[in-house]
Amino acid sequence: MLAKNMTAGASEHEAQGGAFASITTLFFAWGFITVTVDPLIASLKSIFELSYAEVMLTQFAFFMAYGIVSLPAALLVARLGYPRSIILALGIMIAGCLCIPLATHLDTFAVVLAALFIIASGITILQVAANPLAALLGAPSRSHFRLTLSQAFNSLGTAIAPYLVSSVILAGGMFAVQGGVAATAAQRTESLRHIDLAFLVIAGMIALLALFIWSVRARLQRAAASGDRAATRDGSAGAAGSLGTLAQALRSGWAVVGAAAIFLYVGAEVSIGSTLTNFLNRPDVFDVSLEQAGKLVSLYWGGAMIGRFIGSALLTRVRAALLLAVAAAVAALLCLTVSRAPGEFAGWAALSVGLFNSIMFPLIFTLTLERSSASGAATSGLLCMAIVGGALLPRLVGHIADVAGLRAAYVVPLIAYACVSAFGLATARYQSTRQPVAATHAAH
Repeated sequence: MLAKNMTAGASEHEAQGGAFASITTLFFAWGFITVTVDPLIASLKSIFELSYAEVMLTQFAFFMAYGIVSLPAALLVARLGYPRSIILALGIMIAGCLCIPLATHLDTFAVVLAALFIIASGITILQVAANPLAALLGAPSRSHFRLTLSQAFNSLGTAIAPYLVSSVILAGGMFAVQGGVAATAAQRTESLRHIDLAFLVIAGMIALLALFIWSVRARLQRAAASGDRAATRDGSAGAAGSLGTLAQALRSGWAVVGAAAIFLYVGAEVSIGSTLTNFLNRPDVFDVSLEQAGKLVSLYWGGAMIGRFIGSALLTRVRAALLLAVAAAVAALLCLTVSRAPGEFAGWAALSVGLFNSIMFPLIFTLTLERSSASGAATSGLLCMAIVGGALLPRLVGHIADVAGLRAAYVVPLIAYACVSAFGLATARYQSTRQPVAATHAAH
């Protein structure tokens, strides 16, 4: 009997390991697609002759999905279960990608925005399902390790996407024109076709991923059910547990302050990533082509990937609250440098911000969960909704850039990071009454 139980346990462990490997591919996918918007912004600005404020509507449309879709997505996952919700999310993302060629055929920026909202809605559902599922697929005591590993793959997607996508949508066509010569209608059409190609390829990759997830859906369902039982035995909250209420989270001061910190951090990170291609392209910074500038943005997101590994090591020696305060303060100083420093130094300062962004999201998340008087589920829901900062702050940055220039616009992320640093210092002074928790939704 003992041997039989050991065999069953080993089989269950192997099934959960395989299921976790399957889910990790999803983290890579949504990381890749999310930062595809960065080089797309530079392309759309030129093609549709938009101001910075107008082109930042792309990020508004994309990140507004987090504010609108998060709560319905949680209810959807509770009804459909993990595998079906994931497959539905991937289907929605494919539909959004296929709407991009329709938008370019109609030559209408508004349809591009609608397509991006559809894509982001699918990603929101995907995150709501995949984040807690990754925490479930294995021993509860190792959930932090699994989530960190999944986040590393998410960061890998954000690191390579700008380079690959810029090579397609910012190459040739109207971007081959130099010396202030106006692009021809044929060159503009060619650039629109390059956007089509990029999103059709992405749609194809997502379709293959959806087929793969469909093929292992039974394994995912069994592993998730096993994980739910293990979480229950361990006394921790399962992913399918109570969703809590938004009102409950809003009654907790720490939950509200933590949500504000998430709002500001995501808004700052997205604002910098969105404008970085055009900033590095400037004659008074790197003076490189838009394609080359777009490829360099990979260094910004790659820094975040490296920083997560460095941050994980530092957290074994440094208090999380102090590490967050220092990282955000350095990011604020770098933004000040960008606004004041001359030439290439400003460009390298802007790229370096990514390294210090790396640990902010998970640390804000966990520090808030440890101090909030609301349930973990309610607090987590509010924090996820706060990602909508990625929709609103870039719009403000765009307006300032149109009036005073890109350098001056860095005052927005500067203030945001300063506030995050203050949040870190505040949490350092407030001793948590809860045990440290693993951020089951903290992959961004």
